[in-house]
Amino acid sequence: MHPSIIKSRIFASLALLILSVAFIFPMISFHGTLNKIDDAREAEISDYTKSVWAFYNKGRYKSQSTDKDSYNNLDKMIEAAAEIGVASLPIWSVSLEAPNYPKKAFPDGIPVYFHFDGFSGEVHEMNTINHYVGMDPMWVGGHIEREIGIYALLTLSLGMIFFIAYNARIFIYLMLIPISLPILFIADYSYWLYWFGHNLHNWGAFTIKPFMPTVFGDGKIAQFTTHSYPAIGFYLIILISLLSLLAFFAKQKALKEMNG
Repeated sequence: MHPSIIKSRIFASLALLILSVAFIFPMISFHGTLNKIDDAREAEISDYTKSVWAFYNKGRYKSQSTDKDSYNNLDKMIEAAAEIGVASLPIWSVSLEAPNYPKKAFPDGIPVYFHFDGFSGEVHEMNTINHYVGMDPMWVGGHIEREIGIYALLTLSLGMIFFIAYNARIFIYLMLIPISLPILFIADYSYWLYWFGHNLHNWGAFTIKPFMPTVFGDGKIAQFTTHSYPAIGFYLIILISLLSLLAFFAKQKALKEMNG
């Protein structure tokens, strides 16, 4: 077997492993759980799902209103009606600081984390702030993306498996999708920030002009200071992209030499 074929399979396998562990596995394990909680069907949540959620939530931010004894215990958090985020790794984080949220009570400001399949952090508090300036709650944006996210990633993983198993040129070009993952996320994230900032309602307590929220870095919205930065999941999709790029070029090189 051509050495570059071996390299391409190693790179692609590593990319697939990261994608599966960081996103696909926790998304499948937790899929539909929040709907069960909202519909008071907690009895249908399996111990397996609870264990996966607890494992992926170790060390993750919990709402300041959550009792520390409930951390990483889904049953206790459901019983306390606490903020429950999804299990997959967060991709992007946004936090707000304002005088009415003192550092002592909110050392991280009001943080919210964006995932492929939902949110975590101070989601309720952020939606309250959004309402204050006439902005829709976060769940309005990216609704379709969250619904199809798990199916899109499963399809993507299948394409990566075909790339690893076969050398047909059509499967090589499938790797352009994981290569473009960071760009696709930033583009979608930026679009929804623009949409939220330019579709304000007059029922807000504070009227502001349409604006473009800060995509990356620090910004200002009314009396709030905003911080928008990548979370661990974004760095992992960059790694997936780089490994996929190496796999793409390695197989291109191998096929060129084998056919030349």
